[in-house]
Amino acid sequence: MKLTELLSSINPIKVIGPAETDILSLTADSRHAGEGAMFVAMKGVTVDGHTFIPSLEGKGIAALVVEQLPETLWDNTTYVVIENSAVALGHLASCWYGHPSRKLHLIGVTGTNGKTTTATLIYEMARLMGYKAGLLSTVVNYVDTEAVHANQTTPDPLTINGLLARMVEKGCSYAAMEVSSHAAHQHRIAGLKFAGGVFSNLTRDHLDYHKTVQAYLEAK
Repeated sequence: MKLTELLSSINPIKVIGPAETDILSLTADSRHAGEGAMFVAMKGVTVDGHTFIPSLEGKGIAALVVEQLPETLWDNTTYVVIENSAVALGHLASCWYGHPSRKLHLIGVTGTNGKTTTATLIYEMARLMGYKAGLLSTVVNYVDTEAVHANQTTPDPLTINGLLARMVEKGCSYAAMEVSSHAAHQHRIAGLKFAGGVFSNLTRDHLDYHKTVQAYLEAK
């Protein structure tokens, strides 16, 4: 994919370097960044992806998406300065996979309790009504009838959009997904188009992360 196409999905503050370069892969994990990759440096809860940029020197990185430029700029690498890398990754991932959420009736389910049950019921109801459907949940993901291992309630944007793209390829019309407060706060659902949403309930939970009930509610 051309970098110009990916850039059309975000609003860069500044682009330094050629925009017509070919992007062979998209990742926010420096361990998976290699020749022709676009690496998105994100500031996480405990780790700042910008600190891994020096380790990528000489690996043929095609583009770096950053919130602040590194001290040394490499030749043949395009630098994309963005306000929020986490938000950018969501939109880039959606673009990379052909905006699959726009081709599905995607229902997001959030709340302290009942997310898995509610999302699963939506998935099963769609199938009982004769539609092909997909599910992203804590217990298991489904691409139509194919079970796919789940390792967290709401995956990262690349995993989400990759699974949604597989649902589209399989002819799914509907998809239901759990949306945790952590995922919402960390912008893992950025770039997704939701046809509807379900809010189940709110109880005192995850205050070690959100600090206050109000902040938890706002994330939901």
